[in-house]
Amino acid sequence: MGDEEVDVMKKAFVFLIDGFEEIEAIATIDILRRAEVDTVTISLDPALRVKGGHGIVIEADQMYEDTDFQEADMLILPGGNVGSKKMLEHAGLHETLKEAAAAGTYIAAICAATMTLGKAGLVNGKKATCYPGVEKELTGADIITDENVVTDGRIITSRGPATTIPFALQLAELLNGKEKADEVAKGMLVY
Repeated sequence: MGDEEVDVMKKAFVFLIDGFEEIEAIATIDILRRAEVDTVTISLDPALRVKGGHGIVIEADQMYEDTDFQEADMLILPGGNVGSKKMLEHAGLHETLKEAAAAGTYIAAICAATMTLGKAGLVNGKKATCYPGVEKELTGADIITDENVVTDGRIITSRGPATTIPFALQLAELLNGKEKADEVAKGMLVY
């Protein structure tokens, strides 16, 4: 046989916890699936059903405890006022993020969820962005900007609900290339 390259679908895990920001989670999941990324939702709560910050209930694909994070090409944290604070206190999540980052997995966070990257030490020496008012939580970040989406190495950060589409398209590009991301953007009328 030889050096035939097997085309394996990239895999992204999106963490959901009570109080997550629905726009940031659902639009990201939708765009990544359109870009042919195997996108799996992970509940950080005690049940698969997770209630967002605006009362929208999502049934996650699997539980945090049942997930093999070594399968992931990317881990994604949507924000939300309540959800971000809960992620900030989830010690297991912090260890998972650190291990994944050390293994070269992409780590992405939007809005106030960027605080978790700060607490886990993942923005040390990095350029990052965040929801206005949480800059002090990005411990160790070299530069905090007001850009909508910032990619520094394998860490991707974004500002909030209105920046979700460019954030998700950037994640799609990182995982499946610019051509696929542009195809999805065009189909969604993003110019």
